[in-house]
Amino acid sequence: MTARDIIIKPIITEKSMTGVATEKKYTFRVDKKATKIEIAKAVEEIFGVQVAKVNTVSVRGRHRRQGRFEGYTPSWKKAYVTLTEGSKGIEFFEGMM
Repeated sequence: MTARDIIIKPIITEKSMTGVATEKKYTFRVDKKATKIEIAKAVEEIFGVQVAKVNTVSVRGRHRRQGRFEGYTPSWKKAYVTLTEGSKGIEFFEGMM
């Protein structure tokens, strides 16, 4: 898997943006099979930063209905990436604040 296959997209919500502003903590949607080490290496390669730690959460699919049809949305994996103190921020997120 390449770095671009591991990091699917950034998650931009009010809660995730407060982590960016205060703790240098960034949130990404990642591949379900990716490990913490692979995620850290992918973020370092793509954005050119130094990663301190990675926390992951497996998000279950939610039950949804559309008319008489019902089912579940797909489950996915979320990664919280914390950068080191001396590392620069990720420019993509800095433009959002």
